[in-house]
Amino acid sequence: MDQLLYDLFKAYYDARQNKRNTINQLRFELNLERNLFALYQEIKERKYVIRPSIAFVVFEPVQREIFAADFRDRVIHHLVVNYLEPLYEPMLILDSCSCRKGKGTLFGVNRVKRFMQACSDNYTRDCYILKLDIKGYFMSMRRTRLYEKMCGLIEKGRLKAEKRNKPFCFDPDLVKYLLQLIIFNDPRDNCIVKGKRADWDGLPPSKSLFNSPPDCGFPIGNLTSQVFSNVYLHELDCFIKYTLKIKYYARYVDDFILIHEDKQLLLDLVKVLREFLATRMGLELHPDKIYLQHYTKGVQFLNAYIKPHRTYIRNRTKAKAYHMLNKWNCYFDSWNEEIPPPPEVLAEFRAQINSYLGFMIHQNTYNLRRKVLLEVLSPKAYRYLYAVNLRKMVIKKWAAV
Repeated sequence: MDQLLYDLFKAYYDARQNKRNTINQLRFELNLERNLFALYQEIKERKYVIRPSIAFVVFEPVQREIFAADFRDRVIHHLVVNYLEPLYEPMLILDSCSCRKGKGTLFGVNRVKRFMQACSDNYTRDCYILKLDIKGYFMSMRRTRLYEKMCGLIEKGRLKAEKRNKPFCFDPDLVKYLLQLIIFNDPRDNCIVKGKRADWDGLPPSKSLFNSPPDCGFPIGNLTSQVFSNVYLHELDCFIKYTLKIKYYARYVDDFILIHEDKQLLLDLVKVLREFLATRMGLELHPDKIYLQHYTKGVQFLNAYIKPHRTYIRNRTKAKAYHMLNKWNCYFDSWNEEIPPPPEVLAEFRAQINSYLGFMIHQNTYNLRRKVLLEVLSPKAYRYLYAVNLRKMVIKKWAAV
């Protein structure tokens, strides 16, 4: 099998992992081989065209504009990322923890906990936490600048392979061609708006692609946008870690934390970082999201509230969990007792509650989990499921049939 075709099949299986049974994915899978061969031919002949995106607004956890790519284009996104990952992954610093294997939200929370403990010498001396945010980050990234960074990354990888007398892992011209299409594609063109126009009311202009200046902006919701965001801010990571020599630093997309024993130094760095982002990267530090406190006050980071010796989940996450449980309680309380709910319904409930429990078990939440499972959750749910050590819910065998 041609290597590109093999890579396309792999990209398809990667793309469908979190999109299984969606309408677009099922439509693509109905004629899987024909669709993948068509993509293969279009790429080889340089005739690939990106299809219109679906634009909509979500309100949880915050109001945010999403441009969802067609599933066919998602396959190409995974193809490009699979090619580029061996190049950008060794380059990124350890504490850039977003959209990377083994470096998700839990990794980020644990790193900040470790930094607080180390900088304060196991909570015995003063240190301070500075948390910053970039205003409208995805809408402010410059496409031309990013394309140059990605092409430079490919060229470095190609030259390194030549020096070692090893074949390069992909066709650089092909990947540059796909990168150019993805980076310079304007998702606003011919987009399909889902929902009401009023959904955009209240959304800050800096958080909408419809207000982005020319040559700026990437859609939230695409895998490539997440990867591009890491590469784009790698320059900031290096500036903070190696030029400013801040040892305790972590970043998740556009939220970043610096921890140091000198409060005045952190305060002075706000101006330094604001100027660096503006002059070197064309980005703006959010003026209303500057947090500087003593470590004993703790800090909110990645849906967790981190304090010395303990970590809790945010009140917003707790409220969402209660809201989810109340909806399911209404369902279970109204269900006919003689027969169990459909297995797919029970599986959906199990997945939702276990996602919250899975996050909670890594924080200091024993009492919260006990309350959720023994007091808040309707007793009627236990006809069909049972709890295991307050850590997960399991469907009873007779109800799963």
